[in-house]
Amino acid sequence: MKIKLSRTALAALTATAFGLGATATTVDWLRSAEAAPQSKPVTQVAQAAPAVTAPTSAPLVSGLPDFSTLVEQTSPSVVNISVVGKTPQRAAMNPNDPMFEFFRRFGIPVPQNPQRGGEGPAPRGIGSGFVISPDGYILTNAHVVADAAEVTVKFTDKREYKAKVIGSDKRTDVALIKIDAKNLPAVKLGNADTTRVGEWVAAIGAPFGFENTVTAGIVSAKSRALPDESLVPFIQTDVAINPGNSGGPLFNLNGEVIGINSQIYSRTGGFMGLSFAIPIDVAMRVADQIKQFGRAKHARLGVSIQPITRELADSFGLDRARGALVANVEQGGPADKAGLQAGDVILSVDGRAVSDSFDLPKVIGNLAPGKTVKMKIWRQGAERDLSATLGEQSDSEVTALDEGGRDSGPVRDRLGLAVRPLTGAESQQLGVTRGLVVADAGGAAAQAGIQPGDAILAVNGQPVGSAEELARLVEKAKGRIALLIQRGDNRLFVPIRVG
Repeated sequence: MKIKLSRTALAALTATAFGLGATATTVDWLRSAEAAPQSKPVTQVAQAAPAVTAPTSAPLVSGLPDFSTLVEQTSPSVVNISVVGKTPQRAAMNPNDPMFEFFRRFGIPVPQNPQRGGEGPAPRGIGSGFVISPDGYILTNAHVVADAAEVTVKFTDKREYKAKVIGSDKRTDVALIKIDAKNLPAVKLGNADTTRVGEWVAAIGAPFGFENTVTAGIVSAKSRALPDESLVPFIQTDVAINPGNSGGPLFNLNGEVIGINSQIYSRTGGFMGLSFAIPIDVAMRVADQIKQFGRAKHARLGVSIQPITRELADSFGLDRARGALVANVEQGGPADKAGLQAGDVILSVDGRAVSDSFDLPKVIGNLAPGKTVKMKIWRQGAERDLSATLGEQSDSEVTALDEGGRDSGPVRDRLGLAVRPLTGAESQQLGVTRGLVVADAGGAAAQAGIQPGDAILAVNGQPVGSAEELARLVEKAKGRIALLIQRGDNRLFVPIRVG
């Protein structure tokens, strides 16, 4: 389960990152460890469970829905997932050791504690999932099975199977796994688009390892945009979700799956009334592509965008603040070939309105590469129609942003950075010919002290001038990275460790 923690909570739990302050209103995104006790030996039973028939309605008791029938009929399709990781955990130096701060402050890799043997047991984790076809295909979260050496699936009737990870997509946090079984009880899929805010929903999963746990609540909001999650229009609910619920189904009152439980917002690490699910249509599109191609394919338009404020809307002659303002067009990219220009405001794609800049990455990213889309744009005080044939996002792509803008691609790079090239004026001011400006920082980069506005000049001594170069050098570094940055009149090296 991904957990969103406030910086105040993080300050109480972790060491303070270089150059970072903490406030009660800023938040970070973390994945929980979701540790689980060692599972029992696997025994496989050939007998198949009966098929599931979704309930058509839920009876009311004292004005509230009764979920008992729904649970009885859908629980056989929900599974518990236990994972053994590939890489043994290393026993790091104790943070209370007087030398720990020395190594940390000067960016020196912290040595392993020889008294603890250098390595610990292989990491273990738990999660949830659900059967989507009788022949053994199961949906879960990508972070549940990430770096898994062994995946075990357990049903409510105690049957256990070894599972194979068919593929996963970190950008949407969706994974498809397969077990060798037939005639399994598959869930009935619903339509997240027709789900209304205020509807009752229920989740089934294994929070903290407590198997077959049912929680219920209502849909709090739809199409929720979350930091660093630009491809998923999340369903927000107040259903109690905790570590171990990751990958489990979110049901409507008809017993149909409308989402995959994926994240929570928390200041403590536990449930605090806000949970988020991936819409089932997004998840199934990714699952179908993984099944067909072995990976998910996401389209790209090749633009950098920023929000339209009331002031910008007035200056462009728009009736209200809507759409996504194009700040930059990638030369030779799909948008450039379609005739899109900086200063255009994208109002809709294939008839789907782009209400704000958060909508465009979701709309484009969930389309198929090669698809030709019709866009309605606002240019020089009038609406115009353009057509663009979408390209495909690469796995290592780093998205360029304009200052204050939003990315047009799905994710940040491995460091958590969103960057853009230096302008001519900036290059002249800094006295360099190449470099990148940090438009936004999160993840490992933010924890190391990288800030928006910093200029990145080199990676491990290699000059860098484009987002693609940054991605290539970061991948080549294999987790040990030193960025040469310029902040104001000062230049400094910032060490960053990534997994």
